[in-house]
Amino acid sequence: QVQLAESGGGSVQAGESLTLSCALSGFTTDNCMHWFRQAPGKEREGVAMIYPYDKTEYSDSVKGRFTLVKDSAKDTLNLQMTSLKAEDTAMYYCAVDKSIWGRCVLGALGNKFWGQGTQVTVSS
Repeated sequence: QVQLAESGGGSVQAGESLTLSCALSGFTTDNCMHWFRQAPGKEREGVAMIYPYDKTEYSDSVKGRFTLVKDSAKDTLNLQMTSLKAEDTAMYYCAVDKSIWGRCVLGALGNKFWGQGTQVTVSS
C-alpha cells in the first residue's frame, strides 16, 4: 500500500522559514515527486518537482525561496521554504507519479498518489 505522510506545517511570521517533510512508503522515490499547495477558494497548484535523476523545477512564485531535498535512503522528500510570504499560506500536499519513467510535468494533477496534506499559515 502506497502512503505519503506530510509533516512540518505550522504558523509562522512573514520572512521566516519552515521545512516540510514527506515520508513515502510502499513505492519508490526514484520517480517524479511533487509538492503542491491549495489555498482556500483556489485551485491546487504545483510548486516544486523533482525528477528521478534529481533535477528540480519550481514555480515562478517560489523560485529562489523554496528548495527540494530528497533522501532516497530514508524515502523522504523535504521542501525547505524560506522568506515566507502571506500568499504562501495554503495546505501543502506531497505527491508521487504512479507511472514509472513517465513524463514529469510540474503542476500536472493526474495519475498520482497523494498525501493528506499539512497546513502552512504565514502571518504578515
